[in-house]
Amino acid sequence: MANIQSAKKRARQAVVRRGRNASQRSFLRNQIKQVILAIQNGDKTAAQSAYENAIPVIDRMANRGLIHRNKAARHKSRLNKQIIALA
Repeated sequence: MANIQSAKKRARQAVVRRGRNASQRSFLRNQIKQVILAIQNGDKTAAQSAYENAIPVIDRMANRGLIHRNKAARHKSRLNKQIIALA
């Protein structure tokens, strides 16, 4: 355990941030899973609406640094490609 006051504060901050990051990461994954489930069910309108809801979440997490911007672009591209293939 840290002995210096600033190190103790950093440890407290790390716990709070880790919890916040875990919550946001879980929210992101759930948004992506909703799109995937709609795609698997073959419902193009539901998949499209879930995709439109997931896009701002993915972008927000990339801007916050929770995921890399290339990973965000990869998710969006692959999901969109799967939705288009539902035709």
